[in-house]
Amino acid sequence: MIQDMAKKSLISIQDFTKEEILHILDVAEEFEHNKSQTFLSDKVVACIFFEPSTRTRLSFETAANRLGARVIGFSDAANTSIRKGESLKDTIKMVSNYVDLIVMRHPLEGSARYASEVASVPVINAGDGANQHPTQTLLDLYTIRQTQGRLDGININMVGDLKYGRTVHSLLQAMSHFSPEFEFTAPDELKLPQEYRDFMDSKGIPYKETSDLREYLDSTDILYMTRIQQERFTDPVEYEKVKNVYSLNASMLSGVRPNMKILHPLPRLQEIAVDVDDTPHAWYFKQAENGMYVRMAIISYLLGKR
Repeated sequence: MIQDMAKKSLISIQDFTKEEILHILDVAEEFEHNKSQTFLSDKVVACIFFEPSTRTRLSFETAANRLGARVIGFSDAANTSIRKGESLKDTIKMVSNYVDLIVMRHPLEGSARYASEVASVPVINAGDGANQHPTQTLLDLYTIRQTQGRLDGININMVGDLKYGRTVHSLLQAMSHFSPEFEFTAPDELKLPQEYRDFMDSKGIPYKETSDLREYLDSTDILYMTRIQQERFTDPVEYEKVKNVYSLNASMLSGVRPNMKILHPLPRLQEIAVDVDDTPHAWYFKQAENGMYVRMAIISYLLGKR
């Protein structure tokens, strides 16, 4: 354990230092080799999801169970008192009375930070709108290190929804510790927001931008594909313009680096064809599995056990 964990939450990846990030990755590696633990048998974890989720919710619940903790919560806010008009503040304060840690996904940007301010227990942001998804970022870092043998000096090509993609925003901030090079592949409508360009400029991180998926395909170590997120668009017409803009298939991989791995936070739609699944470059299903080990490490750390 690095420090005294007095109600530390994980809302943004910037809440963790480089030292803490590497500590989480090392503990996750231990858990990958020894999944069954019991040291949280006296703890209760709440998983409260105001937005749909498969991998994040199930991997968090599995992580807590594998650590010996009990899990309560909900996956549909319509079945709670929120439907009666209860505020987020009251919900969080009430849940805090029952548990030792809260895992929350919410559609509104900033909701997780607000929850951490009113909660009496640590809060983990499992995604707040188009803002941040720090636990996905940590499992992405774990997977990058697993496949490349290092984190320093990696070339990462991020493809698709860079405007609303919270996994993209969190990952580029986390990688700033490790001297990366970026390519950003997106249509004009979904380009990376200016605040993240400013962030990279302030850190001296080199990056290139294109709308052509093939342009930098053969010079990348990590190809980070993302889904065009219909739920983030207020105008259906704008979504229809870009929903099928990229589709990666196996024939496009003939000239890529041998070490290149394809990651995706999932779910995928048409942006990765199923024939890619059987190539040695496809790593997104193993990436999803890694989420369990990393979330075990995060829960353990925030509860002061590792």
